[in-house]
Amino acid sequence: MKRRSLIKKLVLSSAAVPFATVKMANAGSESFDFYFTRLSYESGDWDVDERMPANLLNSLIEYTTITVDLNERIVPLADPAMLTAPFCYLAGHRLVEFNHAEKQNFESYVKNGGFVFVDDCNHDIDGVFAQTFEAQMAEIFGPEALKKIPNDHPLYSSFFQFDGPPDTGLELNGWGDDLVHDYLKAIEIDGRIAVLYSNKDLGCEWDYDFRNKRFLAKDNTKFAVNIVVYSMTA
Repeated sequence: MKRRSLIKKLVLSSAAVPFATVKMANAGSESFDFYFTRLSYESGDWDVDERMPANLLNSLIEYTTITVDLNERIVPLADPAMLTAPFCYLAGHRLVEFNHAEKQNFESYVKNGGFVFVDDCNHDIDGVFAQTFEAQMAEIFGPEALKKIPNDHPLYSSFFQFDGPPDTGLELNGWGDDLVHDYLKAIEIDGRIAVLYSNKDLGCEWDYDFRNKRFLAKDNTKFAVNIVVYSMTA
């Protein structure tokens, strides 16, 4: 993806500054570097964590100079328009069973440089979303494709420094498996994460009005910034 290559060069050239300076030359008719795409799919409840995208975009504005489109885009996974997105988000609680067009687009997007962040809103490893999504990945990419990533992976230092995935307040509550997941999983293509997969329900953790962030002792959306910066520069 040419956009990512250019952004990567600009980020690396500004490594001396404390925050990534990502100013992209006028890319066609668009005046921004990043837009958030939520993928809808036929089988499940994809329309979750409605305030999360605005919160994530606010954090990109607050901490970086990435120019962002403030509007969340909702695109069907079966629509070829998703193939041009710089970043895609897919989440839910229920069944994940891609139809033919959805499966074809997911595979093509991932194998051609795309990045999908997938979040299990059940925050467990045995629920219907986890079992069926992982089965879909095994069918498309092979049974060994989805693997745990080490906690020193470049994802955790792409912008802010983390020693692994931050815990969420939801993991020990509600209907999950009552475990803190000290790892994320991923499918890597040519040495970079193409599908980042979380059982931590991060989307729900970030699902609040960004104006309420000032009441937090620690901004829990900083890891979202890492995910986006990694997706744009790796």
